[in-house]
Amino acid sequence: MSWAWKIATIAGIPVRVHATFVLLLVFLFVSRVAGGQSPARAAEGVALLLAVFACVVLHEFGHALTARRFGVRTRDITLLPIGGVARLERIPEKPSQEIAVALAGPAVNVAIAGVLSGVLLLQAGAVGLGGASLLAGDFLAQLFAINLFLALFNLIPAFPMDGGRVLRALLAIRLDYLRATQIAANVGQGIAFLFGLAGVLWNPMLLFIALFVFIGAAQEAAAVRMRSAFDGVPVARAMIRDFRTLRADEPLSRAVELLLAGHQQDFPVVGTRPGDPPIGILTRADLLTALAAGGTDRLVAEAARKSCGTADPREMLESVFTRMQENNCPAVPVVDSNGTVVGMVTLENVGELAMVRAALGTPKPGESAAPGT
Repeated sequence: MSWAWKIATIAGIPVRVHATFVLLLVFLFVSRVAGGQSPARAAEGVALLLAVFACVVLHEFGHALTARRFGVRTRDITLLPIGGVARLERIPEKPSQEIAVALAGPAVNVAIAGVLSGVLLLQAGAVGLGGASLLAGDFLAQLFAINLFLALFNLIPAFPMDGGRVLRALLAIRLDYLRATQIAANVGQGIAFLFGLAGVLWNPMLLFIALFVFIGAAQEAAAVRMRSAFDGVPVARAMIRDFRTLRADEPLSRAVELLLAGHQQDFPVVGTRPGDPPIGILTRADLLTALAAGGTDRLVAEAARKSCGTADPREMLESVFTRMQENNCPAVPVVDSNGTVVGMVTLENVGELAMVRAALGTPKPGESAAPGT
């Protein structure tokens, strides 16, 4: 995620903070001081916000570590002003697993609230809990109330929130995954509309939550539609066959020439001898970065991205697409059993294939709605 800085790696998972979160802390401090509070009092408010977001990070680790039990890795956890986002590499395969992953986050908040309740009871008895409030009271009492609120709020069945994911998983027990996602997304967007209405009438903050839920539901539904569109489709039916390659020992000026001469933006990079297998891929972004750093005389091999791997023509497109997302690769070369580059798979082409198949009704695996689809 752009504009996000890595601050730690915990349990092998990078934790990042988005720049807008830092702006939120500055805004909170300045607005409190401008409102007449002392710097010390304003700093207490910032400290409470940091404590809340520490709980949010633990909430996201609840998701991540539970997903790890089912063999699903987490790319990173990012703190945003609206909360935290744990980017899982994929959705757990079984609905029961998705339910467990979704509920793990709110369960962490309940556990934190339980620990805080014990501390408050030791400090002030039942009165300590009775005075807990989201906006007032002792620091620990506020944190206790906020964690309860986070647990309950996240269980609202508004996809893509945790409650919405539970709803989708429950629907997926009886319905196909795409239909379950569409229903959960529609419910989420309906609840987002209610949030937006409440935001207009009472609290403007609900408008931001409504926007997050509405857009998130639409994006999740679109991603699932794309994956289902090429379910069961082999790479051979989706790859680009009209393409140009670059040799590792060619200068970047040759890549510039090909980029400007045609529609191709990413180029498989092969060895220096005819028939050599690919050593990587030169993307347009990497080409521009290399040009800015050293001009056109550098060799293609120096700028080629070697972490994207290759695809086999008989491999399922869904698995290749997943690898491309995991490795942040816009394209991969397709190599046959002889090590010859016979095609390319690009994210752009995959997206176009998904749109075509969706327009044609997305036939079942083994069927063909039209030649080439």
